[in-house]
Amino acid sequence: MKRKDKQKNYLDLIPVRAEGLEWTRDDEEIVVLEVENTGVFNRIAQKLFKRPQVTKVHMEQFGSFLWPLIDGERTVKELADLLKERFGEEAEPIYPRVAKYMQIMESYHFISLVSGERVGDAAEG
Repeated sequence: MKRKDKQKNYLDLIPVRAEGLEWTRDDEEIVVLEVENTGVFNRIAQKLFKRPQVTKVHMEQFGSFLWPLIDGERTVKELADLLKERFGEEAEPIYPRVAKYMQIMESYHFISLVSGERVGDAAEG
C-alpha cells in the first residue's frame, strides 16, 4: 500500500495556495511571496541576528506565470498545458518540470496538493 502512495500522479492533483500567504509582483512582473517567519527559533533569530520577520521569495519566470493560476480548481496537468501554451518549447520537458515545481512548492508549504473533488465542487456539496 505504501508503494502506491509514493507513486502519486502529480498531473491529476489540484494545487491549493496556503492560506494567509501574501504575494505581490515586482516591477518586472515577477511574483514575490511574503513568508512570515514565525515560531520560537525565528523570534530568537530576529532578535539576536536581526533576521527579518518576513522573507521575500522571488519566483522565476515560469513560477511567476503559474502562481496566479493556482486557484484550487485547475489540476497540475491543466496548469502545465497553460504553461506550454504560453512558453512553448522553452518550457519543455513540461510535465516533469511542473510536477517537480509543485513538489517543491508543497515541500515549502506554499501550496497543498489535493486529489479528488475540486475545492469549488467540495464547497458546493
